[in-house]
Parts: sequence; structure tokens; C-alpha cells
Amino acid sequence: MKTSKYIIIAALILLNFSCKKFLEEHPTSFISPDANLSSAKVARGFANGCYTDLQGFLNGQSGSYGGNTYNLMEFMTGKANSDLGQTGFVNFQNLSYNATSFYVDTWWQHLYLGVGACNLALQSIPPISSVADTAKTNMLAEAHTLRALYYFYLVRMYGAVPKVTTVPTTLDLNLHRTPAKAIYDSIIIPDLLAAEQSTLAWSNTTGGVSMSAVKSILADVYLTYAGAAINGGQEFYAESAKRSLAVIQNGGFSLFPNYTDMINPANKNTGEFIFQVQYAASVPSTNPLTSLTIPNYAGISKYSDEYGSVYPTPQFIASFPAGDKRVAEKQFFYTSYNKIDGTGIKTFSGPYIYKWFDVNAVTNTAKSDLNFTLYRLADVYLMYAEASNRAEGSPNAAAIGYVNAIRARATLAPIGALSQEAFEQEVWLERYFELCYENKMWFDMIRTRKVHNDVTGAWDNFVGHTTVFGGTFAEKQLLFPVPKQESDVNPNVLPNNTGF
Repeated sequence: MKTSKYIIIAALILLNFSCKKFLEEHPTSFISPDANLSSAKVARGFANGCYTDLQGFLNGQSGSYGGNTYNLMEFMTGKANSDLGQTGFVNFQNLSYNATSFYVDTWWQHLYLGVGACNLALQSIPPISSVADTAKTNMLAEAHTLRALYYFYLVRMYGAVPKVTTVPTTLDLNLHRTPAKAIYDSIIIPDLLAAEQSTLAWSNTTGGVSMSAVKSILADVYLTYAGAAINGGQEFYAESAKRSLAVIQNGGFSLFPNYTDMINPANKNTGEFIFQVQYAASVPSTNPLTSLTIPNYAGISKYSDEYGSVYPTPQFIASFPAGDKRVAEKQFFYTSYNKIDGTGIKTFSGPYIYKWFDVNAVTNTAKSDLNFTLYRLADVYLMYAEASNRAEGSPNAAAIGYVNAIRARATLAPIGALSQEAFEQEVWLERYFELCYENKMWFDMIRTRKVHNDVTGAWDNFVGHTTVFGGTFAEKQLLFPVPKQESDVNPNVLPNNTGF
């Protein structure tokens, strides 16, 4: 089973076990199976190894020029276009992708590599006697949190998946798939509840798992679990609201005054940012989104490759309300920029994504220093608003206030009293606009089973919605197929998901 091979490889490769800024340095060592694994540094190394494959949420070319794992979640929404045929975009545009298509296998590999590293940490840290119990508990909390996060992506993307919770001792693992609800009930939720009992710091400016990150992920998990994919029950909306409100009320985070504060590398892991995937311009694996989202061959940057891999559809841009600052020039999008050779301004054919525009990288270094955000305060505001509205049967004053805080930054008028349904749709719409192109929208679509129609303004049912490219979502779009490279070596993962 290829997955097992990757897990064992991940188990043997620990990064940077002598450095505090564990995600900003080169790997410093490899641990052999017969090494003496008894020092505090090694324990820290096991914990640090759990973070490595978070970069797989962006990086990971699947044999395509300008194709990274990030692309998949945006291509699927029907609200993104691409300048590059090599990315395989057309297969997602017309919904003809299959078990051998780009990205489907790369996501699977990276997520299971992450699971493997977490399992190794959870197995190897407890016996290390040189680490104080409190420190050990917190390192285990990091591993539990990240294993839950990797599995959270797996079940949302693939549904039932193989359940791996220990370090394999053989490559002959032909595991059957475990239903998604059982993965939530036996791994994702218990892991996060265990981490919630630790003494992790409330925030972490070096990018490690913090208590605010644990609660943010748990709020997201409960909101998803309560929704259409699992239909876990009404009480889980209340659990989601409880965790998101704790993140808001415990302090330490605030909305950035300006949208461009989010593309200032000096603000990494601070301000609005609760949990980010770490990148640094000083190491080779820099954030790829800056070059990925520059218009193709625009000649505006120091990058040798300007991909134009992902950019918004005109219909999505037009769906923003009049006066919304987020669609003003050089806020979330931009339509022109100075040519790098100094010969004038390059005007693009339409808006491109400015959310990942690292000015220093574009104009000087060609090495982006931006992190990739998994959770920020605006996201948590909106999770609380949605979950509390569902739990209580109508929006409370705090929920309305948090939505209005997001609208105020966008220079939009505040909303007033709304019905439960109208408020929920307002929250969904704010998630579309505020979190666009942050790999959130696709998960919202499959969680709510609703899609905002950018042309009519209506909320369409997911199954039956036709994108602006003419593709119509069917039940098969609710889950990605198990990659063929996995089913080839482990037939027990078959039958595949509906339609594949």
C-alpha cells in the first residue's frame, strides 16, 4: 500500500529538532531506527515533524506547470479561472476529473504523510523521561491537534478513508475505509478535546499550535459535523459557537485595520492571524502563491515564472455589493501593476488576486515571505455567527455585531434584525467575500449544500447548480475520488466514491 510507505518514510524524517523556529529552518538531521530517542531535543523533533506536511496544503505539483494542491479547492468552486492549460483546470471547469486527475492524489499523499508523522510523535514522546510532564502533554497536544486537522481534510475531501492511528510495522497494510462519521467520533473530535485539556499557550507567534488554534479548529469541526455532510445533531452548533466565542472573548486577536496588513510579512502569526502554515523567504520552500497568482507572463515581477494559475471569474467580482472595499484596487484584487523593466504600467485583462502579493518578493527577491492562513479572526467571527444562529434559532446581538465588524472594514452599511434564514445567508455571503481564494469556499459549499449563484443572486442547491462554465454539480461532486494510485495497491479502498 503506497500510503503505508509514505507514512513510514514520514516517521523516519524529523525536521529541525534543535531550533525554536522549527518551520523557518532547513532540516538538520535524520533519525535512524536504532537511534537513542531519549532527549528533550528529540521529543521536540517528533512534535515538530507533525507540522511539515502543512505545507502540502499549498505545495505539491502533480506533474503540471503552475499546478499546486491549492489550485484544486479554487478550481472546484466554479468561481476561479486559469491562464494555464497545464494545470489541468479544464477537467475541473467541466467537471470531467477522475481518480487520476491532478491534485487528487497529491492531497491524499500529503495528508497521510502528516498523519504518519503525528502517529509517530504520539507513540514516541510519552516514553521520553527527560521531558517534564507538562511539556510532554503540550507536545502531545500539538500532535493530536495536527492529526485531527489532517483527518479533517481527509474526510471532507474523500469521505470514508483508511483509519491509521499507529506507526505501521509492515508495508502490507490493505486497510478498508472507515466511514467519515466514525473518523470524526474516534479521531478528530477526541484528539481536539484532548488538546483542549492541555496548557498550551493561548497564542504562539512562532507559528506553533496554540490553544486558540485548537478551539478554532474545533469550532470548524463541530460546525461541519452538525451540517449536511454528517448531520450530527443540533447540539453541535452550540459546541461550535462555544469554541468560537471563546477565541473571540479571550482576546489576543483583532481585525487588521487594512486588508493590506495581511500581506505584510511583519504581521505573520500576529493580529488577525490565529493559525498559519509557516514559510520564510530564507529557505527554498517559500510560499508559492505570490508567483502562482501573478498574471501569466505579465512582466511585472522578478519571478521567472508568472503563472496566472488562479484568478477570479468576472461574475464573482460583479457579485460583490456596490462600494465593497474588498474589490477596490489593490485590496483583495488588482487590475494593473508597474512593469518590472520600468517601461510603464501593465494593465491586465481583468482582476487578479492580490491577497498573496508580497511586494518585496515581486519587486526584489522573487522569494515570498508570506505565510498561508488556515484560521483568522474574521473566519471565527463568521463561524460564531452561523453556529449561534442555528443553535439559538435566531441571531443574537453579538453575532450581528461580529458580522457588522467585517462589513465595516469593507465600508458596507451594518445589517439590522434579520430572520434566522436571512441572517444565515448573509453570513454565508460574507464568508464568500471575506475568505475568497483562501481554500474555504469549497468546504462551505459541501458543508451547507448551497452555492451562491453569482448571476442571479440566489442560493442554489449544491446538487443541480450550474457554474458559469456550464458544469452542473451532481452528487459525485460532494466527494473526491480515492486516487487510482492508492486503489491500485490497496483494492480494499474500493468501491470508489459515487460516480467514480
